[in-house]
Amino acid sequence: MTTSSLTPEERDFLLTLARETIEKAARVPAHDAEPVLDPPPTERLTEPGASFVTLHTVTGALRGCIGSLIARRALIDDVHANALAAAFHDPRFPPVTPEELPNLVVEVSVLSHPKPLKYKGPKDLVAKLRPNVDGVVLQKGMYRATFLPQVWEQLPTPETFLGHLCQKAGLPPDAWRAGDLEISTYQVEEFAESH
Repeated sequence: MTTSSLTPEERDFLLTLARETIEKAARVPAHDAEPVLDPPPTERLTEPGASFVTLHTVTGALRGCIGSLIARRALIDDVHANALAAAFHDPRFPPVTPEELPNLVVEVSVLSHPKPLKYKGPKDLVAKLRPNVDGVVLQKGMYRATFLPQVWEQLPTPETFLGHLCQKAGLPPDAWRAGDLEISTYQVEEFAESH
C-alpha cells in the first residue's frame, strides 16, 4: 500500500465494505458471510495494506477495535477481516447484535509500516513521541500492545499514554521507564462514517 492519501471514493468503498461485512454477519449465523460489493474503484485497494477497524456507538463509546500492524494481505481483505473481528471477536465486548447496527459508527484506519524508534532512556522516549501523530507499538519479550494515534485524544501526555500502553501489554504501568522496551511508531490515515 502506498503512503499517498486515499481518494474519497476509496475511503467510501472501505467504509461500505466494513459496514456491509458487519451487517451481513450480524444477521447470518455464520460469521464468514461475504458482502456483495462492486469491484474496488482502484487497483491500489487490492495491494497489501494494514488496517484497523474501530466501532463506536453514536454517543462515542468504544464498541470494538481490531487490526493489523503489518501488511500481509490485500487492503480490502484486511478491512473485511478486521471488521468481522472488531464486531464479533474483540474480547473486551460481547458480539455486536442486529439491534445495535443503527447505532454503530464505523471507522477505518490505514497504517503506514511501523518503524523502530531508537531512544536513550525514558526522557528521550517521551521527547521523541509525537502526540496525535504517532501510533505506538510497545514490546518486551512476549508482551506487546499498540495504541492508534487517535488514543492520544484520551491520553494526551506521553507519560500517561505509555503507562496505559504498558498495562494493555500486560506490563506494569511504569515499565516504559526502565528504557528496555522495543518501541515502534507508525502513522494512520483515519476516516469514519458521518452520523
